[in-house]
Amino acid sequence: MFTGLCVSDGQGQIERIGTISSIEVDPSGCTIIIADSAPILGDCNIGDSIACNGACLTVVEFDKEENGGWFKVWLANETLDRTDLGQLKVGDGVNLERAMGAHVRFGGHFVQAHVDGTATIVDRAPDGDSLRLTFKLPEATPERPSLLPFIITKGYVTVDGASLTVTGVDDGERTFSLMLIKHTQEMITLSKKSIGSLVNIEVDMVGKYIQKSVISALGGSGEDNTGLKGLIEKVVEDVLKKRGL
Repeated sequence: MFTGLCVSDGQGQIERIGTISSIEVDPSGCTIIIADSAPILGDCNIGDSIACNGACLTVVEFDKEENGGWFKVWLANETLDRTDLGQLKVGDGVNLERAMGAHVRFGGHFVQAHVDGTATIVDRAPDGDSLRLTFKLPEATPERPSLLPFIITKGYVTVDGASLTVTGVDDGERTFSLMLIKHTQEMITLSKKSIGSLVNIEVDMVGKYIQKSVISALGGSGEDNTGLKGLIEKVVEDVLKKRGL
């Protein structure tokens, strides 16, 4: 579990921007080495989870001293398919966050670091010291339902591992917006990304649980809406009967 907070105090939040130093691709995925990460490796062990741009990855090798500290992770094709990590290049920065400790004050929202999909930056505009960003989600498919139902104004969304507050949503355009204050811009890679760049999106898991519970209560299953359709049909039938139609 992670928090996605954009602070640098060693308390389990996004505390470091690492640098991709090596990428090795194989048929089943790829291996990435992330350097400049010594500050988060003090208590690291093989098998630990580190969120990299919001994706929970397992440390398979590390060195706390060499080249400013580095660790190695392996990404399966499923991870590459659902995230922007497959587009990273050597030299790119990566938001890093260790798993949250039980002793830490919790100030963000529950972030699983299980990326739901990606979005594209379609607009960026300065607002004083702040930066306003707008993102466009891809069209829904049977395999990848839309994430829009889980994104609400003033709700939480995780973008590249950072827990951020949504400032606006346009369902028709499939877009949502947020604002980065100066401190946040300095702590994460998102402020450096240009229009057209992909970002990793994880929606608030509470909304997903609520959706599944409602569908189940209505007699549906999975992602379908058969239960809701059945309820509507029953209500219409009862109204018609009462009217003698």
